[in-house]
Amino acid sequence: MITLKDLLLSEQDIDRIIEMAWEDRTPFDAILVQFGLKEQEVIELMRREMKASSWRMWRERVQGRATKHRAKSLVDDVRFKCTLQRKISFNKISKRK
Repeated sequence: MITLKDLLLSEQDIDRIIEMAWEDRTPFDAILVQFGLKEQEVIELMRREMKASSWRMWRERVQGRATKHRAKSLVDDVRFKCTLQRKISFNKISKRK
């Protein structure tokens, strides 16, 4: 069933939500703030957009994971920053010295 929120999401938004949902350290709260989707709505979107095998793998991976729920997470700063992030610009990694 397509909801009003689904109509407001572009394909890019849906791709980004799926990407954020797969990331271990991105809490559902971040998706709520950025896209206005609650955890259950993200689960429904993932179920609808993914192949059945990918859906099962994602659910198994996410279920009970504390980092996906800010209140349960032991990490104070839930943002993840790769050590190479500073060196990346315009999708190209600069040469390492």
